[in-house]
Amino acid sequence: MDELLSERYSNELDGVLSCYDRIVITGSLYPICYAQGMTSYLYRHGIRVFDYAKFAEPLRERLRENAETLAQANGIKIEFMRKKDFRKETRIQQILKECGQQPGLVHIIGAMEACSSYLPWHDKVTGKTYLKSGSSKCMTYYFYFMDEQLGLCYLRVPTWCPFRLQFYFNGHNWLANQLKQQGIACKMLDNAFVHIDDYARANQLANEFDVESLHQRLDEFAQQYCPVVTELNLTYYWSMMQTEYATDLVFKSREPLQAFYPLLLETLTHAVKPADIATFLGRKLNGNYQGEMGNRFNKRWIGTRIKHQMGPVSIKMYDKFNLILRIETTVNNVAFFKQYRQVQHRDGSTTMRWAPMKKTIHSLPALREVLSASNQRYLKFISSIATPQVGVEQLHRLAETKTEDQHRHKGFNLFSEEDTFLFRTLLQGEFCISGFTNKQLRTQYLSNKSASQVTRLLKRLRVHGVIKKVGKRYKYYLTDFGRQTAAMALKLREIVVIPTLAYAA
Repeated sequence: MDELLSERYSNELDGVLSCYDRIVITGSLYPICYAQGMTSYLYRHGIRVFDYAKFAEPLRERLRENAETLAQANGIKIEFMRKKDFRKETRIQQILKECGQQPGLVHIIGAMEACSSYLPWHDKVTGKTYLKSGSSKCMTYYFYFMDEQLGLCYLRVPTWCPFRLQFYFNGHNWLANQLKQQGIACKMLDNAFVHIDDYARANQLANEFDVESLHQRLDEFAQQYCPVVTELNLTYYWSMMQTEYATDLVFKSREPLQAFYPLLLETLTHAVKPADIATFLGRKLNGNYQGEMGNRFNKRWIGTRIKHQMGPVSIKMYDKFNLILRIETTVNNVAFFKQYRQVQHRDGSTTMRWAPMKKTIHSLPALREVLSASNQRYLKFISSIATPQVGVEQLHRLAETKTEDQHRHKGFNLFSEEDTFLFRTLLQGEFCISGFTNKQLRTQYLSNKSASQVTRLLKRLRVHGVIKKVGKRYKYYLTDFGRQTAAMALKLREIVVIPTLAYAA
């Protein structure tokens, strides 16, 4: 079995924590959140479509008055953004250093920003009058506040109809408050824990995040900072806009992590292929995939980061503060993932099936399982190739001849072109997920070999412990040993041997 980094460095680790990190939620007022719904709302209340602006203006003034009232009540002066390089997060941190982190409203920032809007329209052909979706600019308020449960949050409130809200909080801050209530000591640096007295209990609490409580708090924030929701007699529908889930390997000191991290980055920059990225995310890379994919490397003040992206989802790894190895999966559209759930059909019937995950915040528990699995697959991948403690002596085990049932099976030379091609084939992302058969290998990759030749090759791989058979089916998967040694050999060949020989030549 592969030994994970968390097991290999258990003596050097303070602990391992998996938790939601950044969560951004949007609030939409149903049914006025889309043009047809807004049109129906106006007709139902006896308001002319071309009086849409007259309908929206008093509501805008109501929100401005509410912001000024809240500012005055909390001894705050609304700060308006007039510089392009103004960083809201930096300004809030300055205020928190001066005033402390007690619960309550911290600051209000106003800015003219783009917002959703509607345009009245009359179709001369059909004779119908309705609203069309459009965009405009309006005064937008950012209410930053410290919540007793969620920690530092902000609610973005545009002052123009349909009043689409945006809410942010950090799962690590929420967990810190939970640990405090449980009497478990911890120490944080930015949005990461550098020490927790009881990591097992911390992980358990992180998995018990209460969505119903979050929903209730969001409704309360909307009524407080966007009171027109009460005047319109409507309720907000809360959906996920961006979600991050992090797995942190927290080291006691910086030396053990920095001893292998540079080599880890170098390896991943060259070794991770598009099919691998799909595998991390539990997907199979199809030939007709048109989305964006790739690796990106950069340095930030909190650490050196490598990022792998597939469409709206990315998985990142960085050495946060040179002390924490963080693996983080970020999703901007949760429909990228599938969930086994109840699906309602047009005829009114329902069935249980795999379908795109819903964007509602009530999908957070199911999403946590999916993102956690992605982080674990990535951790397993880097554990097999990443550190100096992965011994090359296993290559000797792979190269030696073995005897079984009086038949000799020669070893593999992964510096030969034929064996290198074979193992690169076996490392395909699709095979890691669904396995492979004799026929698949012949038709897709080993067309120059007959069925009997591939059968003998599979037997040879099984004897050396590279692949294993699944039950009574003629389907095979790479073993942990096979994946580890193949990845190590390809790394040595492509990153070390070939460039070195090319330079010598």
